[in-house]
Amino acid sequence: MKRALTWIRRDLRLHDHHALSESLKSADETIVVFIFDETILEKLHNKNDLRVTFIMQSLKEIETTLAKLGSSLLVRFGNPVTLIPQIVDEYKIEGVFFNRDYEPYAKLRDSEVTKRLRAKDVGVASYKDSVFYEKNEVLNGSGEIYKVFTPYKNKWLEKFHAQEDTASEYFISNKKFYQYKNPKNVLDTDWFYEIGFIETPGVLIGGSKEALKLLTQFRQYISNYKEARDVPALEQTSNLSTYIRMGNLSVRDMIRLSIEKKNPGYETWLSEIIWRDFYHMILDAYPRIENNSFKPQYDAIKWIGKKEDFEKWCDGQTGFPIVDSAMRCLNATGLMHNRLRMIVASFLTKTLLINWRLGEKYFAEKLYDYDMAANNGGWQWSASTGVDAQPYFRIFNPYSQSEKFDSEGLFIRRWCPELDGISNKKIHAPQEMDMFEQAQSGCVVGKDYPYPIVDYKSQRDKALKMYKEIR
Repeated sequence: MKRALTWIRRDLRLHDHHALSESLKSADETIVVFIFDETILEKLHNKNDLRVTFIMQSLKEIETTLAKLGSSLLVRFGNPVTLIPQIVDEYKIEGVFFNRDYEPYAKLRDSEVTKRLRAKDVGVASYKDSVFYEKNEVLNGSGEIYKVFTPYKNKWLEKFHAQEDTASEYFISNKKFYQYKNPKNVLDTDWFYEIGFIETPGVLIGGSKEALKLLTQFRQYISNYKEARDVPALEQTSNLSTYIRMGNLSVRDMIRLSIEKKNPGYETWLSEIIWRDFYHMILDAYPRIENNSFKPQYDAIKWIGKKEDFEKWCDGQTGFPIVDSAMRCLNATGLMHNRLRMIVASFLTKTLLINWRLGEKYFAEKLYDYDMAANNGGWQWSASTGVDAQPYFRIFNPYSQSEKFDSEGLFIRRWCPELDGISNKKIHAPQEMDMFEQAQSGCVVGKDYPYPIVDYKSQRDKALKMYKEIR
């Protein structure tokens, strides 16, 4: 074909890109387009949303690269269902290429775009790219998808080993991009104004250049990843989750690193990638979990938590230091360590007895790396309502979790500075200090830092009763 269109969405890169690779092989020239989808942006009420700036930074990097090749990134704002067919007509496109997205809205959108394009006799091709294996590629002996992670992981690895542990890169030819001038490119046009958002730089810089740099840096920590990943103060995780979510890295980039050495750290990193595939497979197969429990019986839970407790959880004012430090970090940076995600989710659902959906929604608003499949999967795991979730009677004790994973209170002190003067022993439960210890530490509980808003032990008993009532 003469001219093709590659529609990028959650795959913001120009390397190892399945759809783009196929487009460049199939057509004499390819145009790359990104659409700010109004349906997605309408849900972002904070016009300073860090993720929009991250996306814009990624697009500017792509534009810079394409401009050097005499091309440009086509950018539009609106409804892709109408805009893609319009672009096809405007640029005389013969084929549209894109990578598959497994979220419910995206699947409906892509289906409608495909329908309209085929009505115009325009070719449409979609590709697997954001996951390594799709839902129908890893099946049990009965030809069904797995609902338990460990056997899924074993089958995933069996399949991977059968293809000789390879994750080949999709080649991108720089010679066949459409040559044109684009006056509304992202470097010369204020696209923040065009879409109604405000540029708000955060702690991360979007783009593949930064992502690949972080991936390289992670090599110095990955050998210890199995143990270090649970200690938030160490900062020895990859810090790549946002880049993975936005597609600045490919899943194959990650896998290629994971197989460089035989080591527990590398194997744990690969296991996390497989968890990601697992949750995307579950969302693809069971789109109802966007708003409902994977285990339908758990939709009958009568959540008895208080609205004011939810607000204090959001603000990091619960009186439980490990929870408060995690939430304050999230609110300030858009980031949260994975161990802390499990702690605050268990605390909300099984200590404050508040619906997991409220926590999932709050994370969706705040997380740099928000991904529906992973976020939903994580919340339903913590709430025991999801696929292969922890048992309902497993309830994280925030005090013991704090002592185990932030033993010296380093992370707590960083985000709850009012607790800085407290000893390592008492920082996990400041309310246990006597009046002399409070005076000595410079922190009066109830004044400088809140008393615990609930009693953990009594709330645990209530949680067990709440879950047993629907079993």
